[in-house]
Amino acid sequence: MCCLAEERIAVVPALRSVTSAAAWQTFDEESRGAIHPGKIADLVILERNPLAVEPAAIRDIAVLETIVAVESVCRR
Repeated sequence: MCCLAEERIAVVPALRSVTSAAAWQTFDEESRGAIHPGKIADLVILERNPLAVEPAAIRDIAVLETIVAVESVCRR
């Protein structure tokens, strides 16, 4: 079951909250939070684009690979 409509946020702000905003909250914005030269490459490769599916379907998107500091740590 999903939350109430008035409790939801849009997809882009939700993604920012777990990437650049999360890095900012832990004072890591200079080294993490976005894919840029010189930053640590912590990221996931997803089965589908979360911006191209219905918001309710985002939770069903599979993670294909997890990369931490340029090293693949989990691959599906």
